[in-house]
Amino acid sequence: MQARLTELEALMAAPDFWNNRERAQKQVEEVSALRGKINPLVALEREADDLDVLKSLAQEETDAAAQAATAKEVESEYAVVLKKTGELELRCLLGGEYDRSNAFVTIHSGAGGTESCDWADMLLRMYQRWIERHGFTSQTVDIQEGDEAGIKSATFQVNGEYAYGYLQTETGVHRLVRISPFDSNKRRHTSFASVDVVPELEDDAEIEINPADIDFDTYRSGGKGGQNVNKVETAVRIVHRPSGIVVACQAERSQLRNRELAMKMLKAKLYKVQQDAKRAEIERQYGEKGDIAWGSQIRSYVFQPYQMVKDHRTGVETSDVQGVMDGDIDEFIHGKLRGLVNKKGAQDDLE
Repeated sequence: MQARLTELEALMAAPDFWNNRERAQKQVEEVSALRGKINPLVALEREADDLDVLKSLAQEETDAAAQAATAKEVESEYAVVLKKTGELELRCLLGGEYDRSNAFVTIHSGAGGTESCDWADMLLRMYQRWIERHGFTSQTVDIQEGDEAGIKSATFQVNGEYAYGYLQTETGVHRLVRISPFDSNKRRHTSFASVDVVPELEDDAEIEINPADIDFDTYRSGGKGGQNVNKVETAVRIVHRPSGIVVACQAERSQLRNRELAMKMLKAKLYKVQQDAKRAEIERQYGEKGDIAWGSQIRSYVFQPYQMVKDHRTGVETSDVQGVMDGDIDEFIHGKLRGLVNKKGAQDDLE
């Protein structure tokens, strides 16, 4: 990485560097990405060396009180270095082609009517809280309200470095077990909602779409009004006939902008389909039983009769249900990124 960074910095110093703006911009982004990996590592090595020196000083102290104070400082600095090491390790694990990209997240309620629609809405709030915690931004692309409560589906765009790298771990089916607030008999209900995450691709991504294979449909946007909303057909729906993929966008006030964003989502979903097909072929050849993300139950959220959130893929679990629903899901994301594997057992399938 150091050698590549030196090479790029030499290219950037050339007087004709910006003659090809598109190539130059990509190289600037590559430089930024390399520095983002190299600089934290160099800083961490320096802090580890300082910690080693501090430890030696503590061991050389002869005064008991001074030794105790220095030992406490060593423990404190060690905790800081350990935390930074873990953060750097996670960044190194995010080395996929589009891990640094923005993400499109789609939540669909499962069978179960109002119960599932309410659960989908709860998941939407959970992810919005997670986005706020990490300093990312989001934009609602399309949302379909439930008949009585919650949402039938929602698609939102998450903008931030490594948004896709982190959120791709959330793809799958999420299960909720609770006493239903919509049941007058206070019975326990199980609800399902699915989450799908795709990266926002560059405009020059090699995803070919034949214009003859897609159908465009326009309709009036929902929401609370505005200059064009609910007055003209600014919302766009695209159907890709060969794959059956349907995308919709009503985020922008212009039909043209909605169409551009919808096409971006379609490209992203087609890319995901291609990647899943490759993965399925690899698993077929090597006899692995890994789960293709879409449609697999990945996590259970139990509110009653006890409180527990457990990831069935990694075994990571917590009893802090309220914290999880407020967006504290990093433990689950990190567990998946680190490749933790759940040990199957009698308690694996939470009731």
